[in-house]
Amino acid sequence: MALGPQLIPVARASDLEDAANRASSEKQNSPLMVGLASHTRKRWEIMRDHHTQNIEPRLSECVRARNMEYEPSKAAEIREQGGSEIFMGIVSSKCRTATAWLRDTLLGTGADKPWSLSATPIPEVPPDVAADLQNIMQMNLQQYYADGNGEIPPMELKKLASGMKDTAMRSMKFEAEKRVERMELKMEDQMVEGGFVKALFDFTNDVATFPHAILKGPIPRKRKTMKYVEGGLGVVDVLRDEWERVDPFKFYYAPWADDVQNMPIIELHHLTREDVEDMLGVEGYDEDAVRSILSDFGSGGFDWLDHDMAEMEEVTGVDFDDAHSDVVAALQLWDTIPGDILLDWGLDEAEIEDPQKSYPCEVWMVNNTVIRAVLNYDPLGRKPYYVTSFEKVPGRLDGNGVADLCMDAQNMCNAAARALANNMGISSGPQVGVNISRLPAGEDITQMYPWKIWQFRQSDFADSTPPMSFFQPNSNAQELMSVFDRFMAISDEVSGIPRYMTGQHVPGAGRTSSGLSMLMSNAGKSIKQVIANIDHDVMRPMLERQYQRNLRYSDDPDLVGDVQIVATGAMSLVVKEAEAVRKTDFLRLVLESPVAQQIVGLPGTAELLRDVAGNLNTNVDRLVPSREDVQKQQEIAQQQQMMMQQQMAEQEAANLQEDGTEMGGRQDNTMSPRPNGV
Repeated sequence: MALGPQLIPVARASDLEDAANRASSEKQNSPLMVGLASHTRKRWEIMRDHHTQNIEPRLSECVRARNMEYEPSKAAEIREQGGSEIFMGIVSSKCRTATAWLRDTLLGTGADKPWSLSATPIPEVPPDVAADLQNIMQMNLQQYYADGNGEIPPMELKKLASGMKDTAMRSMKFEAEKRVERMELKMEDQMVEGGFVKALFDFTNDVATFPHAILKGPIPRKRKTMKYVEGGLGVVDVLRDEWERVDPFKFYYAPWADDVQNMPIIELHHLTREDVEDMLGVEGYDEDAVRSILSDFGSGGFDWLDHDMAEMEEVTGVDFDDAHSDVVAALQLWDTIPGDILLDWGLDEAEIEDPQKSYPCEVWMVNNTVIRAVLNYDPLGRKPYYVTSFEKVPGRLDGNGVADLCMDAQNMCNAAARALANNMGISSGPQVGVNISRLPAGEDITQMYPWKIWQFRQSDFADSTPPMSFFQPNSNAQELMSVFDRFMAISDEVSGIPRYMTGQHVPGAGRTSSGLSMLMSNAGKSIKQVIANIDHDVMRPMLERQYQRNLRYSDDPDLVGDVQIVATGAMSLVVKEAEAVRKTDFLRLVLESPVAQQIVGLPGTAELLRDVAGNLNTNVDRLVPSREDVQKQQEIAQQQQMMMQQQMAEQEAANLQEDGTEMGGRQDNTMSPRPNGV
């Protein structure tokens, strides 16, 4: 009997949603998830209270100072007293100057970048390269004996071994430098594609504005991009490392430590629906939990945080009440949890080697639902966050920004400017006293203009005083201006950012180019310290982390090498231009001196040219060939020269007679007898 068409059961979307919610509920009620959620909530409450009471007011004050706005209480006090509400943007000007100064140094122009890699003084090369070098030394020794040489005396053997060791060390150094160059190029490409330049651009603005600035990365993320695949251009998923600036308003940390790597921290995320959807299928995220968040998206919003967002809303201008349906709040906790607690919560014993040790972990929670709980993927348990300040304070994670340093000076300048504006208005014309008993009914005393006719009447009390009197209030402009100028100068001193850095006139030494150069050189010492903070706290650990990630996950064996990270930001302020001048002078010496050319050689000259051309913001490979190509050209030239010498020798040999004289010549100097008659 023929069967009819088979019906394929199709689950409805609501059924799939209910199944995901049930699976998520069962998993969230497990001891492990309940423990993680409770632990995350406890950490959040501690950090939230510390942030609200100690950090957020400072951040808000810095934002208002940079935006040239009075604190609400101060603005109300000024309006109550009346008068001018003028605001002098000293903090705004200093922050702009500091930001431009930092960006000019750290971001640079063209091929400049604020970091580089270099081989260690005694590099360690991979075992295969070391084995090749040992084989070369053994082959040299075997060739020595194969040439018929006898037993080597001890002193001679020691000397030979020392020379072979020096040769091997030079080869190791050269091999390490080649690998470092390849690694540096790869890291630069990763950072460009991962948004490091934009993150550093925004980060410098935070350094100048806030008590602390945060840079985050590398963060592995799956992104869609257009690439050429089989059949043409298509959309593919790629995993790449990314960098981003973290908003200080959304960065929470424990109040008892001073190092971000040794304390629990939380980053508050505002996730759109698309952000949550991107978590589906990503390793480490609980797909059922993510789908349950999507099914209830917009219902939780920010209320579950128990956090007053009024201050952040006023400063940022974002109304989170209106954003509830479009954005959901998520907590990302980075913390260490003892192994025995993880075991009590139900974690697999295979993942806990020692219950007495603490294990770094990362937990994401939305609406009290844990959507991600993994051990920290970094082998050293490091967090991908780097924090520094314009001026660091020992023993604290937050320091002082430009706004903090200039706040008091700006307040005094604002007070002087308001008093000056009020005094100028009062003293700009005469004050008038009117005896209203002498004025007729309806006389307007609010208007005064030239040739106005005033009407007066006889006093009923035989009052002999004049009906109107004029007096001129004193002007205190000069005194107030001196107060303003004094505190402007103090703002230069406390911030380390003098006014002449923005092109303003400076009396005294600043009238000459050499004097201004000296002043700018002295001012550079303060900004060097700031850049040194960024180098030490941000650039160096971030680059080390990225370098080690490449060593762990890269498939290219030629990238392996013994390197050290060199953050060149602070150094570039003083030596970058001087170093370029010295390189150019040395290259000129080599090109003009035949002896120097002979010592340096063609490959060395090409290396100097490549180094100098690196500052031209152009493709160096199109101008100067590589060291290998130069060596090949030199070998070809030597072969051609040897062939020409050999041909000349053969030609000279062909022109000689058997007795050694030239063809057509005579063997001796005797003269033959002359014919008769001659």
